[in-house]
Amino acid sequence: MKYQFLLLCTLFVFAFVILSQPSQVTAAQTASADQDNPIKPTPDSLAKAKRLFGYDCAMCHGGTGDGKGDLASDFKTKPRDYTDPAALKDFTDAQLFTIIKDGKGDMPPEGKRAKSDDIWGLVNYIRSLSKQ
Repeated sequence: MKYQFLLLCTLFVFAFVILSQPSQVTAAQTASADQDNPIKPTPDSLAKAKRLFGYDCAMCHGGTGDGKGDLASDFKTKPRDYTDPAALKDFTDAQLFTIIKDGKGDMPPEGKRAKSDDIWGLVNYIRSLSKQ
């Protein structure tokens, strides 16, 4: 019994040490301010991003990206209307990538939930909303 307790404590400490280490972020998961979007806006990549947007973004940003999602009224800062070309004109793709990845204000981060290629695809999809 004593050894089982010691083993359990050792495993707990080991798990705590491993989980408390900073995550290793690869270059593909970060975006420098001048980085170009490596994902081209093809019909397939936009369709995939549209699905992700529907799952993760539409509840706040609206199904069409108009900023009128079901939860939009719950926030101090209203989501942008991505159907308006002026809404993103001052943002680079890298800045949008970082906002999606890290979150901003009321917007939670995608962080580790989304692969960097998926985030770049979302950037392309969001930009496409004002062109439809």
